[in-house]
Amino acid sequence: MDVFASLSDGFLIALSWENLMFALLGCFLGTIMGALPGLGPSNGVAILIPLAFTLGLAPTPALILLTSVYYGAMYGGRVSSILLNIPGDEPALMTCLDGYPMAQAGRAGEALAISGIASFVGAFIATWGLVFLAPQLVKVALLFGPAEYFALFTLAFATLGGLSSKNQAKSAFAAALGLAFATVGMDDQTGVARFTFGEVHLFDGIDFLVVIVGMFALSEVFIFLEHHKASDLKHVEPIKIGRITPSWALIKYCTPTMLRTTGLGFIAGVLPGAGASLGSFIAYSMEKRLVDKKGTFGKGDPRGVAAPEAGNNAAAGGALVPMLALGVPGSGTTAVLLAVLLAMNITPGPLLFTQNPDVVWGLIAALFIGNVMLLILNIPMVGLFTRVLLIPPRVLMPIVAMISFVGIYGVSGSTFDLMVMVIFGVLGWALRKLDVPLVPVVLGTLLGYAMEVNLRRALTISDGDYGVLVGSPLAIGLWTVAILGFVFPIIFGPMLRSRMHAGRATDPKDLTDE
Repeated sequence: MDVFASLSDGFLIALSWENLMFALLGCFLGTIMGALPGLGPSNGVAILIPLAFTLGLAPTPALILLTSVYYGAMYGGRVSSILLNIPGDEPALMTCLDGYPMAQAGRAGEALAISGIASFVGAFIATWGLVFLAPQLVKVALLFGPAEYFALFTLAFATLGGLSSKNQAKSAFAAALGLAFATVGMDDQTGVARFTFGEVHLFDGIDFLVVIVGMFALSEVFIFLEHHKASDLKHVEPIKIGRITPSWALIKYCTPTMLRTTGLGFIAGVLPGAGASLGSFIAYSMEKRLVDKKGTFGKGDPRGVAAPEAGNNAAAGGALVPMLALGVPGSGTTAVLLAVLLAMNITPGPLLFTQNPDVVWGLIAALFIGNVMLLILNIPMVGLFTRVLLIPPRVLMPIVAMISFVGIYGVSGSTFDLMVMVIFGVLGWALRKLDVPLVPVVLGTLLGYAMEVNLRRALTISDGDYGVLVGSPLAIGLWTVAILGFVFPIIFGPMLRSRMHAGRATDPKDLTDE
């Protein structure tokens, strides 16, 4: 089917009043969650998953709501970065470098507006990239057999730590932990119970929604309980917003930067495991080298705000490409979205575009609509979003916990699942204390079953010959990329992280505005 015909059908679905309402709600809630330091898009989506299931939403409205939260959180992460020099999430880190000096100079409104426009440009162009690239990946994906899928899953785990991971060994440990959780339950082939310890409730395995909500949402509550103090944000002096509409000259000045960094961010998003953090860093670094002739970056240059915002939002759109076309998430948040699809008995991958075209094209059309909504929301409502920063965690965290418990119980109706969720919340808190990434654990729990099934199928077809795993050029290519993706960060990661920390250490308070 023609891409534009499919997209027009998607708009017919997305423009229903129900889907428009969920898109608007997701954009609004996502922006608020992105603005709150520490939550970020992964936590924002995880917190609202139980709400989507409690409301009994069909797959398309549920995905529209959660992807709108995803995009909204990417937009919202810049609010606390610019106003308080506190990144709402890791991709917003680079926005602090020029956004906060602009705010100190009384140009907070312009900085927020430029970041909103750059976010729109990055996400809008990336969505077009999703339209054209995902169907092409589907054609390639039809060449995949069990051995190739096993290699693809291995690639996802090998590259998940990425260049931004502090420790590849910890990422590998987290992935192994997730794979171990995936083996709990009844073995489909032999009928033998594995790691259930006689507990009947575990015969069906561990529900990955319980894992996700526990590790992301509840662990955030436990982190707060550990520190048991009110937010320092309520003591922050109000910042002068200034004009909230940038001049056409300023937009024109930043447009080339937006376009260049959108391409870099999209590529970073498509690569499994790279994600928005790397897209933001690469976009800022490359643009600084290319255009910063007078040394104004880091001192309140609007292009230093536009570059990372266009880059990380383009990466957010790019990360949806492998998730929808191959069933391999390109980022932590798309791993959470993958869980939602699987929970709704929809399998992402090559057949998604033929078996569920209404879901995928309705979602893509909703992304276009959501981007426009976010641009309209973010300019006039700057004042409201700045007020959100003053919500103390002692009010916010009980709400997060309530949504988690009510939502999971509404889905499963099992108090045992609530206990398991609390256990995973404590585990998530412990792993965060040890600086072990949570996303590989979630991804291992999600993909472990499919990984095991494909390995068994490949070995059954080859009569136990492990050579089948490298029996095709495609499989060899995937193994090569997986090995390079794991080794490359070990060699070059320390150098990249030292540069990122150097950027983080630059205190805009010590810099004079020009």
